[in-house]
Amino acid sequence: MSFLYNILNTTLDVLPIVTIIFGFQYLVIRRAIPKLKTVLIGLVYVIIGLALFIQGLKQALFPLGELMAQQLTDPAFIYQGVEKIGDSIHWTDYKWVYLFAAAIGFATTIAEPSLLAVAIKANDVSGGTITIWGLRIAVAIGVSIGIALGTFRIVTGTPLHYYIITAYIFVIIQTFYAPRQIIPLAYDSGGVTTSTVTVPLVAALGLGLAATIPGRSALIDGFGLIAFASVFPIITVMAYAQLSQVLYKYNLHRK
Repeated sequence: MSFLYNILNTTLDVLPIVTIIFGFQYLVIRRAIPKLKTVLIGLVYVIIGLALFIQGLKQALFPLGELMAQQLTDPAFIYQGVEKIGDSIHWTDYKWVYLFAAAIGFATTIAEPSLLAVAIKANDVSGGTITIWGLRIAVAIGVSIGIALGTFRIVTGTPLHYYIITAYIFVIIQTFYAPRQIIPLAYDSGGVTTSTVTVPLVAALGLGLAATIPGRSALIDGFGLIAFASVFPIITVMAYAQLSQVLYKYNLHRK
């Protein structure tokens, strides 16, 4: 019953997109869609695939992510070995939280369907210059660093805007030196990370951590991790392009 409900919701979500595309094709462009039967079958596959994906997230990925977040932010785990909770606690006591945040940020980004789609298109357009795995790993490293730093911010209680403003200043400076061909893709890469897989797990971790640490607000400190997941991939993708450019020039010079 739950799967049928997901099918219905997915169909309703996809319907406006299909309506717009078909409407423009027949009413504005006024041309028939080539291989209409194949396109319709593909749409059915998309709806079934999305429904299965959502069902899998609800049954497996979401519960596991929430469980890990709860366990890692449980005072019994974090404060183990600490006699007095409060003044004696230090940000280094949350090392496993930082490690988990980095690992889950990397893993969820690699699993993002939207990032895979962008990477495939970038590979096609660039003629293979931008590799699919190269882009995915560059983005995943950025999200990994961002989520780990975001959890550190929650633990220390420092203001969010200090980190975000500094990161975007770095992005602006880096933009002047990165290859022009990679800049638009780098900026887009920051957006595709905040999708179906990453957001629920990251949000659960942030809220769980903020609810556990004394003196933190779930509303003020619990949110903001998604911002870290958006800005740091821009930095790492441009860095990936800059590093590739340096290595290319070095190899060319050696020859």
